[in-house]
Amino acid sequence: MKKATVVMTIAGSDSGGGAGIEADIKTIASLGLHGTCAITSVTSQNTTGVLSSYDLPPEVVVSQVDAVCADMQIEWAKSGMLASSAIISAVAGMVRKHDIRLVVDPVMAAEAGGDLLRKDAVTTLKEELLPISQVVTPNINEAVALSGKAITTVEEAKQAARIIAETGVRVVIITGGHLDASDVIYEAGKNRFTVIPGEFVKGGTHGSGCTYAAALTCCLAQGMTVVEAAGKAKEFVVTAIKGSKTVGKGAGPVNPLAGILRDAAAYEVTEDVKEAVRIISTSGHFAEMIPEVGCNIAMALPDAKGTEDIAAVAGRIVRFGGSPKAVGEVGFGVSGHVARIVLAALEQDSNIRAAMNVKYSEAAIRVCKEIGLRITSFDRTEEPENASITHKGEWGTSNAIRIFGDVPDIIFDRGALGKEPMIRILGRSATEVARTANSIASNRALISDP
Repeated sequence: MKKATVVMTIAGSDSGGGAGIEADIKTIASLGLHGTCAITSVTSQNTTGVLSSYDLPPEVVVSQVDAVCADMQIEWAKSGMLASSAIISAVAGMVRKHDIRLVVDPVMAAEAGGDLLRKDAVTTLKEELLPISQVVTPNINEAVALSGKAITTVEEAKQAARIIAETGVRVVIITGGHLDASDVIYEAGKNRFTVIPGEFVKGGTHGSGCTYAAALTCCLAQGMTVVEAAGKAKEFVVTAIKGSKTVGKGAGPVNPLAGILRDAAAYEVTEDVKEAVRIISTSGHFAEMIPEVGCNIAMALPDAKGTEDIAAVAGRIVRFGGSPKAVGEVGFGVSGHVARIVLAALEQDSNIRAAMNVKYSEAAIRVCKEIGLRITSFDRTEEPENASITHKGEWGTSNAIRIFGDVPDIIFDRGALGKEPMIRILGRSATEVARTANSIASNRALISDP
């Protein structure tokens, strides 16, 4: 059996679970590697800040590193909170003893507030640890402390990187979360700069530095170049920030599992929409429910923000040879109208994640009432001309839900000039919506009424 790639994190413990060892291990595991650790300090910390901190004796840190390295092959490690000169010296000794390639995250303060590195230890970091390290990943504030140079632009970040590289560290990556979101990479041996542009995204950022350095270490351990690894680590952190959740009263933590959870959810949603299409396609009656413009069925990811987070049939569902036929595969971001119906429903109720448009008829509405569905409607002649621009969700659906006071099962309109009348079926999943559509379609006696 092939052995797993093992990396180590040498850092402090965050009792709030958002940064430090806890963030590192989650990051390492989510990237498919085996994470080991040597705890340097135990912090009493939450989302509002660091209440207190206890540094472990340097010999205890050494013992942890020795224990892991005696049993496993550790080629790459990252360091985080190294609070004192004594701990930094001990870690430097371990790097030399076990020939470890080290990524240094020079943690100086917690995102939520609180110093994590003593001022006198900065000199030890620069003189003993950086000279034997592969990469250092300071944020703007940390880069200022390490270089002694103010940083307000990318060019100033480059100048600071050169100064930091004089310590002997091979690569300096100044992360841009406190500047313009661009990361500046300086490879000292090649005298080469690479700037990875970025943009600010909404979400919690507590633990972002730890997560970035851990992701970078994993990518380097997998054989990527520094620039490749930095790009992947940046993508990973952006996803972790977007997927963050509020857990306390202060700074929200990043979510290193966000990518895995999104992929899992995307698979489940895709399969649910495919099953819904199968239910519709094998129905003996549904073809009569397909409007002239065709229909579609869509389902959103949990916490969907836009149409790109909603799966549907590319090309819609049409009537072909008297039977329903899906034109195109199921994918994300392929629906406009029905996806916007879903977004309108999500604004009111996060559990209502699916929708479908079907042909309007008075008979179909009577069937909906017969089987106990909750129904409301809106007048399309009242729809503003710029509704699709000013409303993220479909205007009619949003308006109908607002007046109804809740998300109903059915929303219909009787059309307008150049606009085909339509019924919208809403539900918690695509398969639920498909079964509701089939239930309506199966009562042919009522549907066939004029």
